[in-house]
Amino acid sequence: MFPLLIALSVLEMGSGYVLESLEETYLANPTLLTLVPVMIGMGGNLGAILSSRLSTRLHLGTLEFDPRNRVLLTNVAAILLLAATVFTALGVAAWLVGQVFAHPMAFSDLLVISLVSGMLLAGLAVLLSVGATWVSYRKELDPDDTTIPVVTNVCDICGVIILSGVAAVVL
Repeated sequence: MFPLLIALSVLEMGSGYVLESLEETYLANPTLLTLVPVMIGMGGNLGAILSSRLSTRLHLGTLEFDPRNRVLLTNVAAILLLAATVFTALGVAAWLVGQVFAHPMAFSDLLVISLVSGMLLAGLAVLLSVGATWVSYRKELDPDDTTIPVVTNVCDICGVIILSGVAAVVL
């Protein structure tokens, strides 16, 4: 586990570097700054939820890594529906905060940025969760120890990149 934790720590430092390099984008649109911490946190949280559910099923011997597995598909659908709800609410909340504390952005732009970047991040979190659980299983590692650190750290840096990329396209 130690080499994995070292690699993930280096990756996390990269997230800060990416965020700093995009400073001008966020200073030009301060309302976007309200999205950053929640976007980073929620991507990892959604992946951690799915990883935990998959790990539990793996320990119980009820998980099959088959794309047609109904239980796997149901868990993925639940995570994506949760993401759609949370990132829609985040867009509305960020707009409200922007109206009070920052230079306001158009509601439609902020909602599109929040929802599109959130759903892309949720899709990535799903792929990472399933992939990390499968790799842990194949390498005979405990997925409870490996999946959540991998998913949360990768989603941190990817969340910043996805949010910035979607914002650049929309704005």
